[in-house]
Amino acid sequence: MDQSMSSSPDSPPNSPPGCPADCPPLPEGYQLYGYRIERMLSRGGFSIAYMASDSAGTPVVVKEYLPIQMARRAAGSQALIVSSASQGKFNHGMRSFLEEARLLARISHPNIVAVLDFSKANNTSYIVMRYEDGRSLEEYLHRLRESGRKIREDLLRNVFVRLLSGLREVHSQKLLHLDLKPANIYLRKDGHPVLLDFGAARWGLGSPDGSLGNIYTRGYAAPEQQGSGEGMGPWTDIYAIGATLYACLDTGQAPQAADLRMNADEVEPAQRRWAKAYSLQLLELIDWCMQIPVRARPQSVYALQKVLNGELLDLVDPAWFRK
Repeated sequence: MDQSMSSSPDSPPNSPPGCPADCPPLPEGYQLYGYRIERMLSRGGFSIAYMASDSAGTPVVVKEYLPIQMARRAAGSQALIVSSASQGKFNHGMRSFLEEARLLARISHPNIVAVLDFSKANNTSYIVMRYEDGRSLEEYLHRLRESGRKIREDLLRNVFVRLLSGLREVHSQKLLHLDLKPANIYLRKDGHPVLLDFGAARWGLGSPDGSLGNIYTRGYAAPEQQGSGEGMGPWTDIYAIGATLYACLDTGQAPQAADLRMNADEVEPAQRRWAKAYSLQLLELIDWCMQIPVRARPQSVYALQKVLNGELLDLVDPAWFRK
């Protein structure tokens, strides 16, 4: 950690900026079973991600369940303290957190983040995941934007063919991701994608559970995540796939949020906006995925893959996404 960085007024000394004084991250060198905490990678409303290493020195990522509105660290300890008023919600969220780990641990797919271990400690829970060397799609798009370049269609083809393969496996386990976006798509150094951060996936297919509040990202979240009244399903993640592709063409700028689109849709169809820059087949596919009514979208990743394989030739050329 860069020691020259100053802490925020609410942060304890030597803690990363923005960390609440009563909820700092685990300290560098802390031993969590067989894992050594190296530094904090990121922090969200419900968890902290750490860079860590196992007993052999292999880098891993450790994710700690820590909803900052419900828990704090005990003074002089790494254990969490939860108020009696919040204990029920906290326990429910922790069960969902561990269920996420159990479900992901069953998935062995090259484009899904690998869960290596999960356990309880410090009155909370932890998930240990394989460390992936690379950068997020969001970071890649940012660099393109800074250099004034546009993303290549062949790169999108390579990334999203593999991403859809992984997402189909997730859906086969009765799990939805529900927060697909460029920041949660990691690109290895070979360009192959890994789908990260299933923190929003506390819903089984068709069984929403919003007791901890909805977790989604405006611009990528589907209308049914923002009050349209329609049920969630694989088509919900498919909307986010379309929105992510749209953002890729717009060098990382998220499209208009779905709740705003339901009132006054200002999203220019991809077919019109990028008519001369990308293939018509790609642009049609994006517009199809981003339809507001659930039934107007692909109903499953399998249906989307069928299009990409050329079985619905009226929409997409069979050569699209093919090496």
